[in-house]
Amino acid sequence: MSGYKTAILAGGTFFYIGYLPFIPGTFGSMAGLGLAYLTRESWLNFTLLASLITVLGFLVAGRAEGILKEKDPRCIVIDEVSGMLLSLICLPFDIKVILSAFLIFRLLDSLKPYPAGSFQNLKGSKGIMLDDIVAAFYTNIILQIALRWASFKAS
Repeated sequence: MSGYKTAILAGGTFFYIGYLPFIPGTFGSMAGLGLAYLTRESWLNFTLLASLITVLGFLVAGRAEGILKEKDPRCIVIDEVSGMLLSLICLPFDIKVILSAFLIFRLLDSLKPYPAGSFQNLKGSKGIMLDDIVAAFYTNIILQIALRWASFKAS
C-alpha cells in the first residue's frame, strides 16, 4: 500500500483504533475523551484540537471510504473522535459531565435523530462526519440545558 493510502487510513481509523475487533466507534469516542483530557487546561488548545480533528475528518474520511471500497465502514472512527470533542465544547471538565456527554453522544450517534440519519445518505466525508456532528451538537445542547437547570435549582 502506498504511503498516501497508509496516511489516509491512519487518519480515518484514528491511528488504527478503528480496527479494534468490537465497538470501534465507542473506542473512537474514548480516544476523543483522552484528547479532551490532555487539553483540559486550555480552552483555546481544546477548541483548536476539536477544530483540527473535525477538519482532518472531512479531509480523510471520504478518501478512506474510497480506499476501503465500502460505504461508511465501521473502522473509520475519526467522526466519533471529532463528535466526542465537539460534544464537550464550552462544558466544564467534570467527571459527571464527561461521563454524561460520553453516554448521550454514543446513544445519539446510534439513534441518529433527525436530521442526523438523513446525512448518512450523503456521499464521502459529509455522509460520514455530519451525523456525528449533529449528535455532538444535540449532546452539547442537552448538557448545557441540564447544567443551567441544575444551577437554577441549586439557587
